[in-house]
Amino acid sequence: MSTQSNNNMEDNYIKARKQVEELKGFYYNLISYILVIPFLIFINYKTSWEFQWFWFPVFGWGMGLSFHAYHVFVNNGFLGKKWEQRKIEQFMREEEEQKRWQ
Repeated sequence: MSTQSNNNMEDNYIKARKQVEELKGFYYNLISYILVIPFLIFINYKTSWEFQWFWFPVFGWGMGLSFHAYHVFVNNGFLGKKWEQRKIEQFMREEEEQKRWQ
């Protein structure tokens, strides 16, 4: 029993570390977005304001940032983390039932 609880604790620790790494990645991405976009706007303003090209990285990077935020904070929808967990539990139950009948 103790080895099973140790394995469970190790799995939880690995999952927690992965979640922390994803959070750090998201926040680094957000900080760089906040710092780089005003710089791009400034460059566009100083060079040629007639064609406002800075909107392309604003919307493109913003969409990527929103997808990253969804992946880090939500991701429980269709084929998300809950679905993964349910499938793992289902396969474990099926394997356990097969062992019982053998």
